[in-house]
Amino acid sequence: MSATTADAREVRRAVRATRVVFAANGGLFATWISRIPAVRDDLGADERGLGFALLFTAVGSLLAMPLSGRLVSAYGSRRVIAVCVVACMLAYPALGIVPSLVWLAVALLVVGAGVGVWDVAMNVSGHGVEERAGRTLMPGFHACWSLGSVAGAGLGALAARLGLGPAAHFTVTCAAVGAVTLFWLRALPDGRAAHDPADAAGERHVPEARRPVIRDMRLIGLGVMTFCAAWAEGSANDWLALLMADERDASGAEAALGFAVFSAAMTGARVAGNKVVASLGRVPTLRWGAVLSAVGVVLLLAVPSLAAAYVGALLWGLGIAIAFPLAMTAAGETPEQGPAAIAMVATIAYTGFLVGPPLIGTIAHSTGLGSALWLVVGLATGVLALSGTARRVQESASVRG
Repeated sequence: MSATTADAREVRRAVRATRVVFAANGGLFATWISRIPAVRDDLGADERGLGFALLFTAVGSLLAMPLSGRLVSAYGSRRVIAVCVVACMLAYPALGIVPSLVWLAVALLVVGAGVGVWDVAMNVSGHGVEERAGRTLMPGFHACWSLGSVAGAGLGALAARLGLGPAAHFTVTCAAVGAVTLFWLRALPDGRAAHDPADAAGERHVPEARRPVIRDMRLIGLGVMTFCAAWAEGSANDWLALLMADERDASGAEAALGFAVFSAAMTGARVAGNKVVASLGRVPTLRWGAVLSAVGVVLLLAVPSLAAAYVGALLWGLGIAIAFPLAMTAAGETPEQGPAAIAMVATIAYTGFLVGPPLIGTIAHSTGLGSALWLVVGLATGVLALSGTARRVQESASVRG
């Protein structure tokens, strides 16, 4: 077998492994989300207490994610993901047996930290696989996350229908998903760039001091762009079905279908994203996506028709889906600082995802939901304006004699 053939097989195996890791992350989280009503009922919690406990998922993620770049750089993405998988295999089943909301909050803090660091590490691995394959793959990896979440939610609904308790459901799911994920981890790239300070003649050079990623204006702009995209996506997750029910007189099933259209469009766009980026280029894809998303939201809000709302939801999902994956690719190209850059951009983005949609609700309390969601058009405009920050980095010489 030639070296080229062996390398190609190794890359294909790494691609499959990365898909598994993304799908597992989405599937486990959706498994928990699908059984929140059962856990609430077991604890006898009200909405206020449950909402306070759920907040600790975000707290765990936002506390841990800024550290994830250093962890990946020090230990490699394989080890970091392995630790996160094991932590989640223990924490998720605990959500089904906690005796009180206080312990639920503690378990969710661990889940949030594990999922957040896992998210950054798998994006670092995904970028490494892209580099080895020599083509854009990140949208497809994120499509696997979406497909995993659909599978997790579907199995959660089935478990609830069969009367399977959350503890047993979480334990069986975590054991199966964890075992498969840990098996495939062996095929992932390490995630640490190996920089040899010696040149071809054997002479060693002193690397130039690297600017902290927090002071990199390109990464700040990229983070803000992804913040806008994550806020726009989260706003649909939280408010689209409610808008259709309240302002388009949709039935419960019709409103749920609107969100299903948005979710299916997101997944489809990510599945097709690799080929679209290869054809149009990264920045034009982001720009067209931002325009498409803005048109969809305008159509949804300006035309008082249920059919127009469905088309608007479709365009909204198609347009916004590609921004986060391509931002991860762009951040990973930061010379010698890929893991730290991905961690920084992902943390900024998740802040938008977690904080933005509740702010929409606060505005809607004063103006109405239909008026508040016009803000999403502004967010799409932000993605359009900052899309140039995702342009490929041309790595220059970074050593001096």
